[in-house]
Amino acid sequence: MLKRTLEPELMDTLEDAREYNRMDNTNVNRQFTDDLIAFASRCQSAGYDGLAIDVADLGTGTALVPIELCRRVDSVHVLAIDDAVNMLDQAVYNIEAANMHDRITLAKGDAKALVYEDETFDTTISNSLIHHLPDPVRCFAEMHRITAAGGILFVRDLARPDSDAAAQQLVQQYAGGATDYCKQLFLQSLHAALRVDEVQQIVGDLGYGKQTVTMSSDRHWTWAAVRP
Repeated sequence: MLKRTLEPELMDTLEDAREYNRMDNTNVNRQFTDDLIAFASRCQSAGYDGLAIDVADLGTGTALVPIELCRRVDSVHVLAIDDAVNMLDQAVYNIEAANMHDRITLAKGDAKALVYEDETFDTTISNSLIHHLPDPVRCFAEMHRITAAGGILFVRDLARPDSDAAAQQLVQQYAGGATDYCKQLFLQSLHAALRVDEVQQIVGDLGYGKQTVTMSSDRHWTWAAVRP
């Protein structure tokens, strides 16, 4: 079993931000948004609020997921939070280019210690943040805390493969044509990711069922839940 190997918590150099923004994550971001909207629709059918107005996106990076979400759902406003200044600087340009400055607000913040009051947001989302964190338990607890009762939590990240060989295969399959720098970042991220059972244990301690965490692709897990 491949042991977790941590990577730097913050991608906060100008090179990191530019390379991250240049990565072709269009399909990944679109799939994340598709799945979020579908889950919200199922929740609404079950009598919950669904995808309501105030959304928090933790570890937003260069704000590509909030932009995609706002393009798809007219009613939402997103507070896009990241602790990396260079990522947020790049996000400013992306938001302006997408003409979303009136619906997406950027904020610098540590996802493990947020300044927002309990149950502030209708929906909390995050895509590819957890593998950066040495202590992800605190982040999951904060996500739970800031989400309103009946609100949606939708979190996705890479899943750690069983072996380095499996990780290398994923890099070749999904980033074979990328720069060496991007391929190295992807490999490090796979080594730093959590397994499904590790995520299930964390959210279980917060009162959520193990069935809320599933493998959603050959390289991602997803936590999709309604806040009790």
